[in-house]
Amino acid sequence: MTRILVTGGAGYVGSHACKALAAAGYEPVVFDDLCEGHDWAVKWGPLEQGDLLDRDRIADAVRKHEPAGAIHFASFAYVGESVTDPAKYWHNNVSGAINLCDALVAAKTPAIVFSSSCTVYGLTDAEFISEAEPVAPINPYGNTKRAIEIMLADYEVGTGLRNTVLRYFNAAGCDADGDIGEVHDPETHLLPLAIAAAAEDRDALKIFGTDYPTPDGTCVRDYIHVTDLADAHVRAVSRMLDGGGSDLFNLGAGDGYSVREVIDSVGRIVGKPVPAIEDARRAGDPARLVADISHARAGLGWQPVHSSLDNILTTAWNWYQAQAAADLA
Repeated sequence: MTRILVTGGAGYVGSHACKALAAAGYEPVVFDDLCEGHDWAVKWGPLEQGDLLDRDRIADAVRKHEPAGAIHFASFAYVGESVTDPAKYWHNNVSGAINLCDALVAAKTPAIVFSSSCTVYGLTDAEFISEAEPVAPINPYGNTKRAIEIMLADYEVGTGLRNTVLRYFNAAGCDADGDIGEVHDPETHLLPLAIAAAAEDRDALKIFGTDYPTPDGTCVRDYIHVTDLADAHVRAVSRMLDGGGSDLFNLGAGDGYSVREVIDSVGRIVGKPVPAIEDARRAGDPARLVADISHARAGLGWQPVHSSLDNILTTAWNWYQAQAAADLA
């Protein structure tokens, strides 16, 4: 089987990508330090436990497995924490990416798919954000993602390492088979927080800002099912292994839902209302972030098929209930 190195493959999106890789006939080799990921999520290939900041460790793993390509998920990803501790993010995210790329170049691995983020666009008034939108990150996390994008372009010029950059919007939902799901500590994502509030397992959900220029005054976001994200990563890998050149793609559902729409939908799916309280805006939150996904449709032959809000919430709620039942067992 063709091996693909997956850094951060024990995490939320990474583990779903590993399942999709295995289903497509690849062997995912997970490299993860398990500080945020979970060993129980590594089910479709070997686990190499290690830290990307350890140059020798990642180099040894690449030499051992000789991957045909790599997908790079591993990074710290809490925006608020990046503001209060930027050194942690620059050191881990950027230095780790450099070590990975050096290991791939040394092993003559030809291509890497990079998990980037729509945070690189910063504050924008675009109704639908295309890849041509100017980039202007407004926090250290977004800055590190953009820095790695630039680094990958430079590495291609200097070493020939081709890259596909995937800028995705709000990853959400869980594996429909219940094999893996979303487990973060702390949890900061709206959908699982709203589910936990409806299930009466946490305090009321805070709505940050109700005076935005949107139909109901709350922020509008694009939610993409993690299974659709995983499929896009597999398509990006296959395209590059077939000789495709470097490229950049936005990954979203192409639709936006407001915070209030999400809250109402969660209440309907769970069968209980979501207790919520209104709070002030958070600094730096754009009113609307919705992807233009036409380039991904054309360039990857990709179409999100699992990303209706109801399906996202149903799979997330099913996972939540399964984890609650396991905790009680």
